[in-house]
Amino acid sequence: MDNQERVIHAPEFTPGNALQIPIYRVLQQDGSIIPGAVVPDLDEAQALKIYRAMVFTRVLDERMLAAQRQGRLSFYLQSTGEEATTVGFAAALDDADMIMAQYREQGALAYRGFSIEEFMNQLFGNDQDYGKGRQMPIHYGSRELHYMTISSPLATQIPQATGYAYGQKLAGQQRCTVTVFGEGAASEGDFHAALNMAAVLKVPVIFLCRNNGYAISTPSSEQFAGDGIAPRAVGYGMQSIRVDGNDVLAVCKAMQEARKLAVEQNEPVLVEAMSYRLAAHSSSDDPSGYRNKAEEDKWRAKDPILRMKNWLLAQNWWDEAQEKQLLEELRQQVLAAMKLAQQRPPAKLEDLITDVYDEPPALLRQQLENLKAHIRKYPAAYPKSAGGIDHG
Repeated sequence: MDNQERVIHAPEFTPGNALQIPIYRVLQQDGSIIPGAVVPDLDEAQALKIYRAMVFTRVLDERMLAAQRQGRLSFYLQSTGEEATTVGFAAALDDADMIMAQYREQGALAYRGFSIEEFMNQLFGNDQDYGKGRQMPIHYGSRELHYMTISSPLATQIPQATGYAYGQKLAGQQRCTVTVFGEGAASEGDFHAALNMAAVLKVPVIFLCRNNGYAISTPSSEQFAGDGIAPRAVGYGMQSIRVDGNDVLAVCKAMQEARKLAVEQNEPVLVEAMSYRLAAHSSSDDPSGYRNKAEEDKWRAKDPILRMKNWLLAQNWWDEAQEKQLLEELRQQVLAAMKLAQQRPPAKLEDLITDVYDEPPALLRQQLENLKAHIRKYPAAYPKSAGGIDHG
């Protein structure tokens, strides 16, 4: 028997609420620092880079949801209200660290330098889209920026992140992998398998849970009985922290410390960021059916962008004139890039069967020919630019 084991001689149960993890917060909503709070070391240049990425994300989301409503896009998914989490975590990383996101982390890509044109090419699936038009809108990916292409199935990226981080450890890269997911995805079996594997193998992975209160329409109160997601890490022998997900300084500092544990000690870490999804789950969702305006207004008062803006104003790093100019420039740039991306031809039809086999097998080649014949037979149902097919 281990000498550290505590032995009892009568039944003693541990209650389910025995472990309650506090929330780490730095910024008040008015932009002031909470007395005694530990803050990240950010200079003016990085602080403004973070803020611009947050504002860009919201402008992009507003414009592209409008485009979906106009019939220009088939689908869109916003991150409104969660920008402090999705940008703040990326700011704490080395640019060569791998990110395996869910589908609300466009802010991380924006921070790393994904251009407006790259966003638009993916959204419209044109001939410049890295995914060659195979994915739904918002399924971004960038090899250059170490951002794994998003997959629709929930939570699949979580065990993949553990495996990738194990490879980083074996290669001695001094890098980590961050995987991002919602609290609903933490109900999937993949989540538990990934945490157990990471803890046993001691790999440099950070599990970042965006707890925004809802798994589409299911509130947290109907998802789990315990104290959120962070305590689950303790059950697997991992370290964890809960942070105010609307406080970009707290998110950044928590992730900086988590990265140290991951890279310097090969310790997996779980970070739970408490936030709220101000927008609908997606363009296919109507949140009025499962939550009320009073609840939304409560969280609008905690707007993460306004909170950081107030802090920047207090630092004398920002002013209202700059704010107005930034918004005008971003809106014009997004609109211009959208128009150009729409005008580009779609990805080539032949690309449907490439990138898996060195030489596409006969079965796939025949299927492609059958598709081309189908398009020629029903030309009215397909645009004339469909994969460059001659409709004649």
